[in-house]
Amino acid sequence: MSYMGKKIINRQFNLSLPPGKSAFLRGPRKVGKTYWLRHNLHGAVVIDLLKTDIFAEFAARPFLLRERYQQHKGLVVIDEIQKIPALLDEVHWLIENKGISFLLTGSSARKLRRSHANLLGGRAWRRTMTPLSRVETEDFNLENVMISGLLPPHYLSPDPIEDLRGYVADYLKDEIAGEALVRNIPSFSEFLRVAAVTSSELLNYTNVARETGVSPKVVRGYFDILADTYLGFRIQPWRKVKNRRLIETEKFYLFDVGITNYLCRRQPKPGTPEFGKSFEQYILMELKAYQAYKNPELDICFWRTASGFEVDFLLADKALAVEVKASPRVHEGHTKGLLALAEDGPVKKSMIVCLENEPRTLANGIEIAPWENFVRRLWAGEFF
Repeated sequence: MSYMGKKIINRQFNLSLPPGKSAFLRGPRKVGKTYWLRHNLHGAVVIDLLKTDIFAEFAARPFLLRERYQQHKGLVVIDEIQKIPALLDEVHWLIENKGISFLLTGSSARKLRRSHANLLGGRAWRRTMTPLSRVETEDFNLENVMISGLLPPHYLSPDPIEDLRGYVADYLKDEIAGEALVRNIPSFSEFLRVAAVTSSELLNYTNVARETGVSPKVVRGYFDILADTYLGFRIQPWRKVKNRRLIETEKFYLFDVGITNYLCRRQPKPGTPEFGKSFEQYILMELKAYQAYKNPELDICFWRTASGFEVDFLLADKALAVEVKASPRVHEGHTKGLLALAEDGPVKKSMIVCLENEPRTLANGIEIAPWENFVRRLWAGEFF
C-alpha cells in the first residue's frame, strides 16, 4: 500500500494455522485485520458480520454455521465475531466434531465477556494485530507520525486529522453507543479526552473522575472499556526490589500516538514537552508491536521510586532498561534513573533512546541509541 510517497511494506504480522487449528485475531478498528485477511487467505470462506444481511441471517439462526460448513475442508473466517457471540458454540462444535479450522477476528472483547461467550477453552490460539511499526514502512517521518499516528489508513491519508475525527466519532457511535457499553455518551466522550491528556502518567482514578464529572468507580470501568476495545492498555510497575520503596500504581496508554494527540487537540513540535510524551508513546508502540509479533511472553514494565527516580521501560526481567528522551543531545542528568535502577541490582543492558544521530556508549556503560538504531536492533532480535 502506498500514497503520496508513503509506503506500507513488509507487515510483520504472520499467521500460519496447522490443519484443524483455530485462532482469535484481535486488534483495534482499522489496524489492518480485514485487509490482511483479503490479501493473505485466498480461498478461505469469509463470513463478514459487518454486512447487515449476513449479520441478520446468522443472528437469527446461529445453527446455519454448522449446517453449511460441517463438510468444509478449508479455513473459515468469521470477521467481527463479537457481534454474534452465540456463533462460538457452533464454532466449538465444529472444531471438536469435524476438525474444522476457524480464524475469528474482533475489535472488542467486551461483548464476548458480558455475554459469557464460549471462548473455546484453549482450542484457539490468540494473536494480536497492532498499528504499524517503523520496519513496516518507507518514507517514515517521525514528526508527521506524531500527528497521523500509525493506523494504516491514517498514516497514508492526505488529511489525517479528518480521518482521526471520523475514527473517534465511529468508535463512540458503533462501539460505545451501538453496543450500549455506557449510558452517558457525553461523559464518556469527555473521559476519552482526559484519558488522552493523562496517557503515560500514573493512573489516578479520582483525578480523572473529577475532570470527567463521574465517580472514580465509573472511571475505572471506562478504562476497562478502552482495554476491552483495544483502544488502550495498562503498563504495570516493576515490583521486585531490594532497597527502595517503589511506586505501585500502574500507567495507562492509548494504543496509538495519533489518536492520543488528536484527542488532546495538539500537534506536538520537537523541543516541546508534548513531543517528549509523544516520542515515549511511539517507542512503546514499537515495543508492543514487537511483543505481539515476535515475543508474546515479553514483559514490559516501568520502574519508579517514591523519591522520584524513574525508568520508562523495564523489559524481560531487567534484560533491558530503556529511558526515552526526545533530545538531540543526551546529558548526564538523563542517566539518573538508569543509575538508580542499577544500584538496586544488575541490569543486563541500559539504554537511552533519543534523537541523537550516532550511537555511543558512556563511561558508566549506558548506551545512547538514536531511535531508528534502537528500532532496527529491536526487530533484529538483538536484545532478547
